[in-house]
Amino acid sequence: MTHVTHPTHEVFNQAAPLVGVNLFEANRPLQDALRWHHPGFDAARFAAFGAEAGSAEMQMHARLANTNLPQLQTFDACGRRIDQIEFHPSYHALMASALRQRLHGAPWAQGPGGHIERAAAFMLFTEAEPSVLCPVSMSYAVTPALRANAGVMADWGGKITSDRYDPRFLPVAGKSAATLGMGMTEKQGGSDVRSNTARAEADGEDAWGRRFAITGHKWFLSAPMSDAFLVLAQSAGGLSCFFMPRLLPDGSVNAIAIQRLKDKLGNKANASSEVEFDRASAWLVGEEGRGVPQILAMGALTRLDCALGTSGLMRQALSIALHHCAQRDAFGQRLLDQPLMRNVLADLALESEAATALAMRLARAVDRTEHGQDADGVEAVMRRVLTPIAKFWICKRGAALGQEAMECLGGNGYVEEGGQGVMARIYREMPVNSIWEGAGNIQSLDLLRALRKGPVADVLMHETAVARAAHADVQRLCERVRRGLDGDVGETEARSLARDLALLVQAALLQHSAPPAVFEAFCAGRIGRASDVFGALPARVDVDAVLARAMPWHPDQAAGVSGAGLRS
Repeated sequence: MTHVTHPTHEVFNQAAPLVGVNLFEANRPLQDALRWHHPGFDAARFAAFGAEAGSAEMQMHARLANTNLPQLQTFDACGRRIDQIEFHPSYHALMASALRQRLHGAPWAQGPGGHIERAAAFMLFTEAEPSVLCPVSMSYAVTPALRANAGVMADWGGKITSDRYDPRFLPVAGKSAATLGMGMTEKQGGSDVRSNTARAEADGEDAWGRRFAITGHKWFLSAPMSDAFLVLAQSAGGLSCFFMPRLLPDGSVNAIAIQRLKDKLGNKANASSEVEFDRASAWLVGEEGRGVPQILAMGALTRLDCALGTSGLMRQALSIALHHCAQRDAFGQRLLDQPLMRNVLADLALESEAATALAMRLARAVDRTEHGQDADGVEAVMRRVLTPIAKFWICKRGAALGQEAMECLGGNGYVEEGGQGVMARIYREMPVNSIWEGAGNIQSLDLLRALRKGPVADVLMHETAVARAAHADVQRLCERVRRGLDGDVGETEARSLARDLALLVQAALLQHSAPPAVFEAFCAGRIGRASDVFGALPARVDVDAVLARAMPWHPDQAAGVSGAGLRS
């Protein structure tokens, strides 16, 4: 008997995936921010990378790296302990791309502007896949700390800044590139690293300086497949920072035992682990007993990356929501044409652009201070103050934006579907940048400490002067925060101050780099109305102008984008 299959329905009114877009050429807010802070940027490089990051191939690698999770290989077939991590080939393809784009230690070997270009490229890569950027970010943050150990830097410096990714488990001398990780927190302490119990015992001296044997544990050791780690341990001189390679100079394996990999909410492609050290060899970095200041310096750089990464995720979530709403009909009308949906999407666009502007401003402060372009000390003040502000506010807003953008897709946004549900992956990824390197309270309290040093109020008043003169809402906000800048704020008000300062600086930046319609909409919606929900922009806001700037494809690209050419 022959069975005939009858189709029950035709699939229609489903949005095509957003693929084949040049993520840089389509991102006008990022272009303008980069142009404002670093007019001499390499435009050809960014155009090429934008095409790569938005390609179907990168989306495939992101999906495969997140659905084929890292696997811990504790023993080999003969029972020998090996403690190695096995990754899907797509993970390595993504890592190779990240190093080619110089997102790791390379900016430290570049001239002025290198950190700014790196920041913009970091955001673009995040749109493609954020998880693999954990070891990349740690390699970036650890590199300057190693300058305190000339012997280690001589043997490792060139490998840490190399753009030729090499995942092999070999001594560093035989590799084309190396990546670095960090091991700071322990079970009992978390962010309170002073409570660490791992102990370091003096064990001689060699070409890498003072050698120690470390015994203890780390509750989080991210990217355990890295070639080496900076770890904190208690020595006779107090909490100190140490350089711990996986393979020792003689080629033997260091005594680092990986206990298990963490089963996390998101950040799936990245391996995070718990480890134990059984007299693992490590070399002192910097002065004994100065571990806390060193980790704070490294943490400031990874906090920059938290702000950059969340900004990139915001842009990706916004782009997917806009792309979906440009194709989807509901109740006889395209979603993108419905007034309330347009208000929501425009509000998301404002949040995304403001995050990009703030993160890039912090990157400029890092670049200027690292390259001696801060004769009056203004950039040092901005770097110190903006680091906790950007980390706190952008990462807090990221989770809210991710949820609202997912809602624009309805049930489709909530579905994973074997890694094809990119919006769900974004939503799961958002909290990690808020938690990692110090959660909201840590950042807010750090801001209070920053206000006690240097002419912070004067610098911020100068930074925001033009915007305050241009808009009454900005002036009123400034008057509200002056009390905090003068130091008259307690711990219970620290979060409010961090929020207000973030909005104030974001408004000032948008006044410089964004069109007037965007600046006006931000002031009206974020400062004047201070809405606690997306989609409540005042009627006077030029929603059309905001959306036109935010659309996730360049006008010249639209016809070639899947779905975009249908009705855009």
